[in-house]
Amino acid sequence: MAFNENSLTYESLVASDEIKIELIPEKKGLFIKHVEYNVTSKRFRSEVVRRYNDFVVFHELLLNRFPYRIIPKLPPKKIVGVFPGDLNFLENRRKGLRRWLTLISRHPVINQDSILQFFLTQTGSDFNSRFKEVFKNVPDEFMTSEYSANAKELAPQNNNEFAASREQIRNIYSGIQKIEQIADQVDLRSQGYSTDMDELKSVLADLSVNNESYINSNCENNVWIDIRKGLAIVSKQFEQVSCKTNGHSNLEQENVLEKLNILLNVLAGHQDLCERVEKGVAHEHQAALSKLVSLKKRQIQGVLKGTSAESVAVLEKRMLQQENVIASVELRTAFSLYCVRCETSLVYVYLELLAQVLNSFVSVQISTHSQLAEVWKLIQPTITKCLPKSCPINL
Repeated sequence: MAFNENSLTYESLVASDEIKIELIPEKKGLFIKHVEYNVTSKRFRSEVVRRYNDFVVFHELLLNRFPYRIIPKLPPKKIVGVFPGDLNFLENRRKGLRRWLTLISRHPVINQDSILQFFLTQTGSDFNSRFKEVFKNVPDEFMTSEYSANAKELAPQNNNEFAASREQIRNIYSGIQKIEQIADQVDLRSQGYSTDMDELKSVLADLSVNNESYINSNCENNVWIDIRKGLAIVSKQFEQVSCKTNGHSNLEQENVLEKLNILLNVLAGHQDLCERVEKGVAHEHQAALSKLVSLKKRQIQGVLKGTSAESVAVLEKRMLQQENVIASVELRTAFSLYCVRCETSLVYVYLELLAQVLNSFVSVQISTHSQLAEVWKLIQPTITKCLPKSCPINL
């Protein structure tokens, strides 16, 4: 199955399915603890329970079934030095699994295959074993695609196209990686700003409290009394600053960082695909050629040594079989390059996300800074009232 490169849009990809993955509270067995996920699909109107190992099996089966398609890597099962039950780790892995399954379910070729429907709809016990059993002997896409026979006509005629598109997408990946790092730093600064405003609020609140041990002190003048009253009001107003900053951080996390991570998953998946094609198909082709050369060499040596006609006939038959293998490998190579071209087109469709990300980033910044400015404007008059009448206001 193929897809029309010209009619494919990001909007159509999004419309193909909506995946949700929620963490189910941890279950404890007699000896081990394990995490389960509630997986829902809007397209299939399904709801199933899956474990991380189910995703691992699905990933392996997909690589066997679709070796020439973008199959992103799964988020790690665990990280060295991080306790597996750590809530932040579990939440990040949940988000990673949702991104992964979303990309798989929206792939215009994979989403038409029964392997995806099985994963998203099958219920019951021992899912993992049943999943392996049903799909372990299913041939790869090349063996079943209606386009395999005409792959040479469909494949790029320019031999440099593969290398050029691979290099360009590698550069795009590098650039978006840097954007993600910057967005992450901005998000961290927003969280830090919120923390700072919380702390400032607490300090001002403490300063506004009238310490009982100094009630009768003659040292406290009228200016300090007025300032202290103002600080009580200002400390409450600073809570709004913290809330606005927290809201900004949440928006940035959802609208910017999540979309950037989806885009990075697609781009990294394209790089992995190019490596698979380069190493896998090229290796098969070289092995077949080496075997044919070896057979021809043995045939020539046999003729020179006067080997029987029957032995020569056997070698010729084997060489014919090997030539058929090479022809098949060449056809497979053409099919793989055709698939890479399709996947490259898919990557460019996903690059629409970058424009959305930048738009979200700008919108969030405008909205947040505007809201913060309004809060600061509300705070300023209170601060001004605390100043002595003779004190100039410097702006």
